Amino acid sequence: MSVAAPTPVSSSIDARGYAHPTALVSTEWVAEHKDDANVRLVESNEDPLLYAMGHIPGAVEIDWTRDLNDPLVRDYLDKDGFEALVKRNGITPETTVVFYGDKNNWWATYAAWVFHLFGHENTKIMDGGRIKWLNEGRQLTKEVPSYPESEYVAPARDDHKYRAFRDEVLAHLKTAGKLVDVRSRQEFDGTRLHMEAYPNEGALRGGHIPGAKNVPWAKAVNPETGEFLPASDLKALYEEANGLNQGDDVVVYCRIGERSSHTWYVLKYLLGYDKVRNYDGSWTEWGNLVGVPVER
Repeated sequence: MSVAAPTPVSSSIDARGYAHPTALVSTEWVAEHKDDANVRLVESNEDPLLYAMGHIPGAVEIDWTRDLNDPLVRDYLDKDGFEALVKRNGITPETTVVFYGDKNNWWATYAAWVFHLFGHENTKIMDGGRIKWLNEGRQLTKEVPSYPESEYVAPARDDHKYRAFRDEVLAHLKTAGKLVDVRSRQEFDGTRLHMEAYPNEGALRGGHIPGAKNVPWAKAVNPETGEFLPASDLKALYEEANGLNQGDDVVVYCRIGERSSHTWYVLKYLLGYDKVRNYDGSWTEWGNLVGVPVER
């Protein structure tokens, strides 16, 4: 089934028909509320140089490699590490954390997803990300803010509600659970082992997990503005064209879980899916496993 051309994105997030419209905020909202004591802006980028070149005044930087990942084991930071991260950025359990970044908020949603693993769900994404803020000619600064250290007692990391592991994906296959591969078509069909213009991260086999639907993550945004598409277009993309339903148990994946976190955010917050998990092992794990099924 073909998908219609994207509907022009409304300037009003509330008018787009999202299940949870408050999960997004506009650049106007950020300009108005960036100095609120209960709001913390967080910039998360793929390009580690961008924050130092200029960022929204008051925004702190959370780097996906330095701040969110364990430096030795392939895993995320633990409870102690998360508490240290949020404390030094002046974030409390009551703080509304607004993420934004480059690449159409690809890494911003990744950071938001990691926050969810520790129960901090009071998060929002600035619609349009860094590029929309820049295109509107809004203020940037090179000044790095400093906030008083906060008090924060985090729960242990929850690796079940929003995260899927290899064995859970194998079990998901046995029940014909829904899978969404958000990589490019070339990665999905096995003609490439990595994203175009990116290095090969070591997968030995190309292809996809059997039964997965290929919906590249960036199709959820307007390529001209970086804003998320209206709910009607998202439903056409994920449901009408690819057979998902709001009540489905869905697992999303890519190569290391970063692109798929963007789709996770779309399905959970913009379309209201209650059961959606991100398989962050993704293709760099699955493509190296001995004996697991692969389709091309």
